[in-house]
Amino acid sequence: MPDPATPDDLFAFMDSHEIAHSTLAHAPVFTVEEGARIKAALPGGHTKNLFLKDTKDQLWLICALGETRIDLKTLPAVIGAARLSFGREPLLYEAPGVTPGSVTLFALINDRARRVHLVLDKALLDHELVNFHPLSNAATTTISRQGMVRFLAELGVRPSIVDFAAAATP
Repeated sequence: MPDPATPDDLFAFMDSHEIAHSTLAHAPVFTVEEGARIKAALPGGHTKNLFLKDTKDQLWLICALGETRIDLKTLPAVIGAARLSFGREPLLYEAPGVTPGSVTLFALINDRARRVHLVLDKALLDHELVNFHPLSNAATTTISRQGMVRFLAELGVRPSIVDFAAAATP
């Protein structure tokens, strides 16, 4: 199995597909809360990303706005999954090729077998600019919404889009 892509590999991929991007290096962050100063410095939608595995061994990547509430108890019914749990570190490294704290939409560049089902928060698409870690939690990369869509298309990834705000409303 090839080594996972590095941030430089990711940037080269984006450059080769004419996807504009800018990156801000910073101290490593592991939670949305830790990234508050970074959010203030960068425009656009800031994300949280959850790598999950269901009881049928399906892998899921949930990419949502940082402020979006995601109820893990009701999430399986919303996305069509079996009961979910967080993917453990060995699986995190094996499938999307990242380490804890670095889960990101960009990690799909490493999912060559296309094992991971991507679920995008509809609210993320309301932002012209979106921010994700570039395979490392020691930086944040900003791309346009169109750039995100193009990145996924170039990988052959077709996301499911979920309105988590509507799903949370009883």
